[in-house]
Amino acid sequence: MATPRVPAAHRPVARVLPLLGLAHLDRIFDYRVSADDDEAAQPGVRVRIRFAGRLVDAILLERAAESAHEGSLRYLERVISPEIVYPPRTAALVDALCDRYAGIRSDLIRSAIPSRHARAEESDTSTPWAELGEVQEPDLSSWSAYQHGESFVDAVLAGRTARAAWQIAPGDSWADALAALAVKVVRDGGGALLVVPDQRDVDQLEEALRGLVSAKQVTTLTAGLGPQARYRRFLSILDGQSRLVVGTRSAAFAPVADLRLAVILHDGDENLVDPRAPYAHAREVLTTRSSLEGCSLILAGHSRTAEAQLLVESGWAHDLVAPRETIRQRSPLIRAAADTEFELVRDPLAASARLPKQAFDALRGSLERGEPALIQVPRKGYVPTLACGSCRAPARCRHCNGPLGLPAGAGEQGGVPTCRWCGRPDARHRCAECGSVRLRAVVLGADRTAEELGRAFPSTRVIASGGNKVVDAVDHKPALVVATPGAEPRVREGGYGAALLLDTWAMLGRQDLRATEDTLAAWTAVASLVAPAWRGGEVVVVADPGLPVVQSLIRWDMVGAAARELAQRFDVRFPPAVHMAAVDGANTALDTFLEILELPEHTEVLGPVDLPPGVHLPGEYDERRFGPAQRILLRTPLGPRSVLGKALKAATVAKAGRRDDLPLRIQVDPIHIG
Repeated sequence: MATPRVPAAHRPVARVLPLLGLAHLDRIFDYRVSADDDEAAQPGVRVRIRFAGRLVDAILLERAAESAHEGSLRYLERVISPEIVYPPRTAALVDALCDRYAGIRSDLIRSAIPSRHARAEESDTSTPWAELGEVQEPDLSSWSAYQHGESFVDAVLAGRTARAAWQIAPGDSWADALAALAVKVVRDGGGALLVVPDQRDVDQLEEALRGLVSAKQVTTLTAGLGPQARYRRFLSILDGQSRLVVGTRSAAFAPVADLRLAVILHDGDENLVDPRAPYAHAREVLTTRSSLEGCSLILAGHSRTAEAQLLVESGWAHDLVAPRETIRQRSPLIRAAADTEFELVRDPLAASARLPKQAFDALRGSLERGEPALIQVPRKGYVPTLACGSCRAPARCRHCNGPLGLPAGAGEQGGVPTCRWCGRPDARHRCAECGSVRLRAVVLGADRTAEELGRAFPSTRVIASGGNKVVDAVDHKPALVVATPGAEPRVREGGYGAALLLDTWAMLGRQDLRATEDTLAAWTAVASLVAPAWRGGEVVVVADPGLPVVQSLIRWDMVGAAARELAQRFDVRFPPAVHMAAVDGANTALDTFLEILELPEHTEVLGPVDLPPGVHLPGEYDERRFGPAQRILLRTPLGPRSVLGKALKAATVAKAGRRDDLPLRIQVDPIHIG
């Protein structure tokens, strides 16, 4: 017979948060603590409770002497682990982000706290960070090249809250500069957290850090880690051993002790947005932490987002920009070449590889100097998109209406147009608009471009990087490197002698609010890899020279481009000039939601409209039963970030109370609106 449980002598009531993922159950419930669990049941630990007849995980938030619940209380089933994985600073961060994103705490806790691995708790995390290896003296001189750079560094090292939008000068090593500052902060007793978009950036930053500290003193948190390694590193951060943390999106939640410096690189990158509800952006996580914990923050990038510019114009952050003299000294020569068909037809060299003469000259000059040259194209593959050769209507699959293209390896022998969605070949395609059987390429992919350049420069090695074949680095010797955006290899011990930006209209012409911003970011990433002009470095962008974004690249005026983008957002009232939420669901679900939603003052309701192409509701949704999913947009003026989120969260709870099971997706300030 089981021994009856005895309540704990002091504070026998545990207030716990069940991790159920349900909006109407995202609240505190009281349980009783037994005397056996008294020592282990501390605020912030994981526990198991019996809830509605089943065992579920929960977080113990606090202990109390009495409960407001009038009935009897169940005992905690057990304490899963005595490790305090949900400290007060993480709890405050999660609460703030829930208000911001209309989220559920258990969804954010899933991102903030890795799953438990019992063996990882046996690891020794008692050794102080400074004793894990030898620390080199970091060189902070690179920050002197920026206006107010020295005073910013002094403020960070003094423990004051300093926030800056750092425009990385062309040719500057962002990894070395951030590594030096982070190591100096940690060596002085603070903590540093650096969040980057992808594994390539993690590797580059880790390499720079290992030039100053030992491998054991750098803690990386990425999606590629196994559950045991991730949980072990999480515990070492909690215990204060790991104070220098580098990682991707979810690392923004890392509970670094005495956090003094947080960094986010390229905050416009989509990889920094969590694809799961509540779709939190790592930039918002770190800006919230900076406000709550008083840590310094750097938003770093070669270009600048409208969101970062708004932080600067509001006075919350400050510019960290190199003077014009430094920009001119470090940047390559940037020129624009017209990309009209008329100009290319007139150019005798364009027949072999659709490039104007000055582009050929730039490539040839780089190769003759013994340096590699980089060519950026917007799409991977061979000919990813086809159109009618007569009326220019997009070529679509007759079965699924997907886009037709030529698969990789089509080559000079020709290939059968193939659907990029269902994979069906269509050897007898006929235009649905005019009936023509002729086809033309809309945009050429990296494989086709590499093939054309190989014919134009037959004695030169051609390297393709993109898709599943991303090359990390190339040697500093003659070669033509064809890469898609984000897959550009670095040059070992040097830079590219020249770079070409092709098919720029394909990136600028996207039906997306951030098309111009993203395109400029992709261009600057390329230009930053090219040698300065005094060494012969040159960038040729095949685009209309009169476009403002092209002029911003030529002058390297990233602040001006961001200010212009933000002003245009204010004109059309789109984020970040306003707060906006996209709510997706069936028509009946949207109608019900709007009935119970108490909108903040001056809120506009836009829609409903169809979901953007390629966007679907998560989970299983029976479109034949409930009809096509729709989207409404809620737009409110700038103000406290939590007002709209709290209203949406309250309506979500009320909707659950009505037992409305139709799926509904809420995204606050989504990166793509549609």
